[in-house]
Amino acid sequence: MEPQLQPAADEQRPASTEVAPRSPQPPPEHGRDFDWVFVGPQGLRAGWSLLLFAGLYYLFREVVGTLFFAAGLIHDTPADSAGAVLVTELVPFLSLLAAALVMILIEDTSIDRRIQRYNLAGPRRVRPFLSGMAAGFIALSSLVAGLAWGGWLRLAQPALPAAAAIRLGALWMAAFLIVAAVEEGLFRCYALSTVTRGINFWWALAAQVVLCCYLALDTGRNGAYGVYLAAALGFFPCLMLHRKAAPRSAFWQAAWVTSTFFGFYHTGNGGENWIGVFAAAAIGFTFCVSVFVTGSAWWAIGCHAAWDWAETFFYGTADSGQQGLGHLLSATPAGNPLWSGGSDGPEGSLLVVAAILLLLLILLAFNARNKSESPVAAALPLD
Repeated sequence: MEPQLQPAADEQRPASTEVAPRSPQPPPEHGRDFDWVFVGPQGLRAGWSLLLFAGLYYLFREVVGTLFFAAGLIHDTPADSAGAVLVTELVPFLSLLAAALVMILIEDTSIDRRIQRYNLAGPRRVRPFLSGMAAGFIALSSLVAGLAWGGWLRLAQPALPAAAAIRLGALWMAAFLIVAAVEEGLFRCYALSTVTRGINFWWALAAQVVLCCYLALDTGRNGAYGVYLAAALGFFPCLMLHRKAAPRSAFWQAAWVTSTFFGFYHTGNGGENWIGVFAAAAIGFTFCVSVFVTGSAWWAIGCHAAWDWAETFFYGTADSGQQGLGHLLSATPAGNPLWSGGSDGPEGSLLVVAAILLLLLILLAFNARNKSESPVAAALPLD
């Protein structure tokens, strides 16, 4: 019996010729090949955010400054009285606020759309702010006392009547609250929070190298060696954090960069010396520590305002190389500028290092009872 022939392959196919549907494939996208350059896991990348923020800030400064000038509120001459400083500092304050509000709309929409997201939230605000004011006044007063004890500062009795002193002191405090809000808003609020989310050690090092090279070429600035010292001192700690892959090392790298830039920010002041510029960077780093341990920049804002107020109004010294008109006491530097600070003021004295360490001790003592991790630390990625 002949074997039954096997049907051809075509004949074995079932009658139904339908093919199982494939999972739909997304259509090819065009024009998105370079999105990664601008957008990262957290939205607009930190570098572009900083550049856009800086552009908006200076644009708004031009607009607001022009409006204030046209209204006769500010003039070409430098502001050195309390009222003039108050009005003049409103220009960068309003510009900073406007730029921050625009960036809130542009950056990642999954993040809280409130200005408090830039290191202004925190569990408490009034208590750290008042504590910072007390710390700033105590630390600056200790510095002035050390200078007077060593014979490097001579204090004269107040010449203002009580009513005039109260009025002028309140006006200076209002002015320095605006100054503190501007400088802390730029460096410890927007810059620190933004740089933290997009930095690593190599980006931090590159920023320091570029800044120092620029400063070396710009010979018109004062106290450049203070910036170089701040950049050098932060190198090995940040390198160690990077090599150990320490948790939240990005925050400390951002603190290194923003603090050095804060020192650079002061090199444009007349009368500055390298100690004063380094002191500005070191105090800036202390303020970064306050953000880490308190959860916000409110301690730094209060401390900054009280420090400047004590220098300019209460003791009548120079403040970062600038002398204000109208003060309670009068102070005159004496002796070696290395110890007296000279035209820079108390910040230009070597004794300022002790005052900065005192600030750190007060800060840590204030937060010693808070055993829980700060909101800023908890929100940072574990690198």
